[in-house]
Amino acid sequence: MTVRVSRTFEFDAPPADVWAFISDAEQRAGAISVVDSFEVHDDGSATWHVALPIPMIRSTIDVETEEVERDAPNRVKFVGKSRAFRVTGEHEITETDDGGCRLANEFVVDGRLPGVESFFKRNFDAELDNLEDALRASLASPA
Repeated sequence: MTVRVSRTFEFDAPPADVWAFISDAEQRAGAISVVDSFEVHDDGSATWHVALPIPMIRSTIDVETEEVERDAPNRVKFVGKSRAFRVTGEHEITETDDGGCRLANEFVVDGRLPGVESFFKRNFDAELDNLEDALRASLASPA
């Protein structure tokens, strides 16, 4: 089973400011609650150490992530692969008429172990809330 979720956020901020956050692998990983820790590698790829609270998984899972598409400053797409699941995330920024912007987000998770899809199905909304909260906090922080 595949779990897919999409949500759009609106910001009263320039698209470049939203791009600075969403195109940064460290900031994306830091916004996800199940990512215990992560390393961003010199080539821009990252390893997320994910802890899923499901019975089949007793330790963190290493998820190797890499950007597969980048159209700066409008769109970024990444893929994460692990023994437990594959995740694809896509973020697209469009400028609005009032000088702000809209960020369209889509995530797809394909589980490889029992319980993975149901975990993400139950928790995707909260994870998107986390992403939005982290992005809004970064926009409110002085540079």
